[in-house]
Amino acid sequence: MRLKAERLSIERGERLVLRGVSFDLGPGDALVVTGPNGAGKSTLLRALAYLLPADEGRVVLEGMPEETLPAEHVHLLGHADAVKGALTALENLDLWAGLLGGSGSEPSDALEAVGLGHAGDLPASVLSAGQRRRLSMARLLVARRAVWLLDEPATALDTDGLSRLAHLVAGHRSEGGIVVAATHADLGWPGETRMVLGQAV
Repeated sequence: MRLKAERLSIERGERLVLRGVSFDLGPGDALVVTGPNGAGKSTLLRALAYLLPADEGRVVLEGMPEETLPAEHVHLLGHADAVKGALTALENLDLWAGLLGGSGSEPSDALEAVGLGHAGDLPASVLSAGQRRRLSMARLLVARRAVWLLDEPATALDTDGLSRLAHLVAGHRSEGGIVVAATHADLGWPGETRMVLGQAV
């Protein structure tokens, strides 16, 4: 599968947020997008997830089965965790697996992978910010998708959390997955390509 942006330009609120962005990512590639606040990093991810239309150019996902939609092959992990506090950690993962569909890890295994194996029966409302971020990371595992779009994935993670994130990304890439991360942090992923978006507009 390949993910391409072809001369992508997007306006929001009558402001040109993205101008002529292009790239071509293949299996195992990781693109790290940096830039100041307001430069369009989150907007780019939403466009790649087919949640925002392009004003010019286009997003292309090649190599998917003909009977499927592009959005079915994309995971967007936003800067907000989208965790339901009234549900336990395991219940949150069960909910996401049901909504997103597709085969993936068992929720209990996904929690172990992100270091939350002890917290499966705890209400998400009692989890710390870093633990909620880890729970969101586990969502990537319970519903397998080829493209991961990560918005500030390092937020609230401690050293162990960052290490686990890097391990998950490396595993996904080794299986032919594609990763695009928008971040202010130095993620330090081996073989990453970097793109710097322009000044805030």
